[in-house]
Amino acid sequence: MKRRVFVHLVLCVFSAICSVGFAQGDQPQKSEEDNGYQQISLFAKAIELIRQDYVDAKKTGYRDLITAALKGMLSSLDPHSQFMDPDDFRDMQDDTRSRFNGLGIEVTMKNGLPTVITAIEDTPAARAGIMAGDQILRINGISTEKMDLQDAVNVLRGPAGAKVTLTLLRPSTKEIKDYALERAEIKIQSVKGARLLDPELTGPFKIGYIRIVQFNEPTAADLSKALDELQKQGMQALILDLRNNPGGLLNSAVDVCGEFLPPNTKVVSTQGRVPSQQRDYLTSAAKKERPNFPMVVLINEGSASGAEIVAGALKDLRRAVLVGETTFGKGSVQNVMQLPDGSAVRFTTAKYYTPGKQVIQGNGVTPNIPVSMTMEQERALFALRNAQNVKPEDETTIIKTKDPQMLRAIDALKGVMIYAQENAPKAQAVKK
Repeated sequence: MKRRVFVHLVLCVFSAICSVGFAQGDQPQKSEEDNGYQQISLFAKAIELIRQDYVDAKKTGYRDLITAALKGMLSSLDPHSQFMDPDDFRDMQDDTRSRFNGLGIEVTMKNGLPTVITAIEDTPAARAGIMAGDQILRINGISTEKMDLQDAVNVLRGPAGAKVTLTLLRPSTKEIKDYALERAEIKIQSVKGARLLDPELTGPFKIGYIRIVQFNEPTAADLSKALDELQKQGMQALILDLRNNPGGLLNSAVDVCGEFLPPNTKVVSTQGRVPSQQRDYLTSAAKKERPNFPMVVLINEGSASGAEIVAGALKDLRRAVLVGETTFGKGSVQNVMQLPDGSAVRFTTAKYYTPGKQVIQGNGVTPNIPVSMTMEQERALFALRNAQNVKPEDETTIIKTKDPQMLRAIDALKGVMIYAQENAPKAQAVKK
């Protein structure tokens, strides 16, 4: 009797959901609707069979079974879709803060394993040498093979001072290594390293350098201040470093583009199944205009999401030359919808397209000038970024010996400026 009541209740709920959904979107064909009723009935019957006969009754509560089903349903769609219980949802809402406790790594699911998008600089993960592309095999000895993304994130999170051991596979070398880390308070300064590069590297030209670590609320304002200061110092060209930048807030990425593009310029667009997901994102109409100085953007496999949007826009709109390696390829839009009990579902509703109609998701953004780095060079760059009180001369030496991407960017800008000088209009003498 109870089983029949439960099945009937589930079908009634499904009918209500369908009626709301159909009113908001396209009506499915009758056969599809009928099939939906059949499948939800099958689901309800399976739950009751499990509750009736499964050996361990403690595992058969309705909440546990339906939560597990929701997790499986969402995670089967793509690596970025997930079901979040109330605690997970609250944690997700805190993710865009510039201060939090953790290891300092951004992860996604790739080939069935939690995979590092990037280790945020000056964090426990970055100082330990964890790199983009590393796959997490175990967390504190627990295999991640059957974890979804949220499960992995929950195990990685914890209070500052707590220790965690990660077992990582580095696909490029097939090396498996344990990393013993201590969680810490992560403070993200999103704009770093703003300066004119050493004349030993740039010759007679004043080439500015700015690194964006992540896109959060103050990023665009901090970038604007840094650019103002470099322009006061006579900057003639700029290198914008987005390497190992995992992304962040979309609006922040669009505002960053606004520092280099004309007002009301389309930076990125989204396309999905429903009209509300067809949207263009434009630079602000109120942004200050800057000189159209030559510009290079540095990218690598650790550049993702917002970093790919900025790089793709500046490339397609011919505002900057990209130097480095193809980016990660995280370019989809997830909507988060809260459920009545405080939990939420997050699922992909659209994909990002660059101004040139290139799909970022799964493809990444390719550089105009490909320059790869060896493992030794990448480790040296990580060490430089996470070191304290580095002397300018030591930094110049590391760039000259360990950072071929930066050297290629400098050469490209010097070439552009030399060409501009050689082809500048010559002033004609006035006869008296």
